[in-house]
Amino acid sequence: MPPEKSAYALARYSRSPDSIEESIRWVHGHSSEKFWEQFYFDYGHASIADLGHVIICFEEISELAAIRLEDEPLWDGQAKSSRYQNFASSRWFVPGQIRGSETEALYEGILRSLGDVYRLLHEPLKQFLATREPRPESMKQADYDRTIAARAFDVTRYMLPLAAKTNVGQVVSIRTLEKQITRLLSSQLPELRAIGEDLKDACQRPPVHVWSELCGQTGGGLSDPLAPTLARHAKANVYQETVYADLARHAKEVLRGTGLDQPGMWGAVESVELVDSHHPVDEIVATLLYRVSQAPYRKILEVVREWTEKEKQATIEVATRQRGPYDELIKEFRSGYAFIFDILMDIGAWRDMHRHRRCQQVQQNFTTVHGYDVPQSLIDAGLDQEYRQAMDAVRQDIDSLRKKDQEASLYAIPFGFKVRCLFKMDYAEAEYISKLRSGVKGHWSYRTVAWQMKQQLAKKFPFLGEQIQATPPDVEDALTR
Repeated sequence: MPPEKSAYALARYSRSPDSIEESIRWVHGHSSEKFWEQFYFDYGHASIADLGHVIICFEEISELAAIRLEDEPLWDGQAKSSRYQNFASSRWFVPGQIRGSETEALYEGILRSLGDVYRLLHEPLKQFLATREPRPESMKQADYDRTIAARAFDVTRYMLPLAAKTNVGQVVSIRTLEKQITRLLSSQLPELRAIGEDLKDACQRPPVHVWSELCGQTGGGLSDPLAPTLARHAKANVYQETVYADLARHAKEVLRGTGLDQPGMWGAVESVELVDSHHPVDEIVATLLYRVSQAPYRKILEVVREWTEKEKQATIEVATRQRGPYDELIKEFRSGYAFIFDILMDIGAWRDMHRHRRCQQVQQNFTTVHGYDVPQSLIDAGLDQEYRQAMDAVRQDIDSLRKKDQEASLYAIPFGFKVRCLFKMDYAEAEYISKLRSGVKGHWSYRTVAWQMKQQLAKKFPFLGEQIQATPPDVEDALTR
């Protein structure tokens, strides 16, 4: 059944003594569009849209767009894996406003240099790993070759830029889909707004029929549009369009003179820090400022704690003044969790950690300010100098590009550079992430983060930390996938 009609049938089923078969027959003879207009859009019964689901795939979008696309708490999907697929022949996204300009030449030069090093390092890495990890007799040659190649991609993906093109497949409710479309249409990035328009257009058309055609099925509900009523109503949201720009201007003003805009003033920076409990108002204000900053959460919190209640309220008012009567608060208001981890890690590993939905994540903007990680395998293989030279040159080129076009400079940042993100969660999620992500099958970068999460938790809550069965990062099995 088409999603809007299946949701209609299930909604009626919950309010009628009829069987589900009788409800489906009833819905078949009535207008689902009228039902949606009245109960979902006019009356605001949003839970109705939880009952219809869609499968949608996005092809040839940038890694940056994929990250923003997936940033939904109720989202199921998969993106093209940078750990198991070769991106050497992949193209990259070029922002429309720089096409045909001198800026495009600089942009293309950065991405070509990253692609060259990506290809250059892969084969010697494979040879090094194969020497270090010989094939067990019990392992098939094909399986071994795939595993060694994947471990090499674990390293070379540090050179992938956010502009690299990827594919994403998702399964979401039409309620989540509407929120996603609105968020995309409200974005400051032209690529995301264009994807939002394409998504609206796709909802007004019938889905592709490949599987049904392969099974010899024709006709029926397959000719119905995917979610036409929803698509007609989806539009940009003023609150979402303006709130982060407003917060950025406000933060620049109220944090002037604190030194928080100077990395040299941050002091010793830990890659994983478990923040001590603090007042809910302080948490909300510090989180709002953190979102539009690059400073550690702890340093921002120190400043906020010195403010008067009026100063704290001013920040909250900036984050709510454009909010309409039906607008949800932005996610930075989702507070009150017992465990708050401020984590600094490479973009590629954060991309994997970003998949965790049972926690709140507040990510700062991508930047080169925090420097880049150097994979230990490159050092062991004696290939780290080529990598460092490439990354240092790319950072300088990105700084030059930023002066010409900030959007293009964002896309040019490779996965090896670090990003800061706040993870708020309960104990069950902290235990789950630490145990799962520290396992030997994982990438060493997030394995280290997961282990440090356990260690940080154990320092403050020894008994709770002892209950977490995490694997130390020095326990390795390179041939386990």
